[in-house]
Amino acid sequence: MTTIFTAIEHSRTADEVARQIEALILEGVLRDGDRLPAERELAADMEVSRPILRDALKALEARGLLATRPGGGTFVANIVGEVFADPMRQLIATHPKATADYLEYRREVEAVAAELAARRATPADKALLEDVIQRMHHAHEHGDFAEQVEIDAEFHNAVVEAAHNFVLLHTMRSCYRLLAEGVFYNRSKVFDLPGARDRLLAQHVAIFEAIRDGKPEEARKAAIDHIAFVERASAEAERTGEWERVSALRLRQRTETSSRNSKPRRPGVAE
Repeated sequence: MTTIFTAIEHSRTADEVARQIEALILEGVLRDGDRLPAERELAADMEVSRPILRDALKALEARGLLATRPGGGTFVANIVGEVFADPMRQLIATHPKATADYLEYRREVEAVAAELAARRATPADKALLEDVIQRMHHAHEHGDFAEQVEIDAEFHNAVVEAAHNFVLLHTMRSCYRLLAEGVFYNRSKVFDLPGARDRLLAQHVAIFEAIRDGKPEEARKAAIDHIAFVERASAEAERTGEWERVSALRLRQRTETSSRNSKPRRPGVAE
């Protein structure tokens, strides 16, 4: 079985073990919620003693990078989510300008990420992106909205990973998490706009092909075009939702008014 962990060649100390695990977290290989192998297996992979491994894991846990669940093993801690603490998340969720600012930020940063990915993507990065695109096609063909939404986030994460920039990777993961949790616009409403699903798929494919073919400027443009479309679509979905809400209220009021006016008067009762 292959493993992401490698043997410690020199100075088999807890510090060296911790540094290797730190690097895997920083590089995005290990993500929050990922479970580490069992102690015996991990010690064997890294060719260190179990006491040394335990010291390294305890040090990482003390620093908030790992978390231990009683009887459940050791996991990578949720460090990305802390970029936006709960008070800030609540503020963002209730501020009407938040969605516009969020998409503006994504438009600029994802343009950089796509351009860097087109310059830096390795064969493994491209293979991962191609797999995501193939699954995106499959979900599109079967009209599976839930899977489309999940793969959409996975695609953007894969693009940022292919940019090979630590800061981009972790800040954007945090942004995508807020999106997945519905802090910003309702993605289902965007997907439900006429023709939106076809256009979104084509945009993702354009980003992928530019990265695959090593065309930085085309990748940048494709990323900008994609987010610009999402900006317009989310605004349209918001307007449509508001129109539908107001129309429903009008219909209800007219119906109730008509019903009240049409009730027969009781004899001898003055109006």
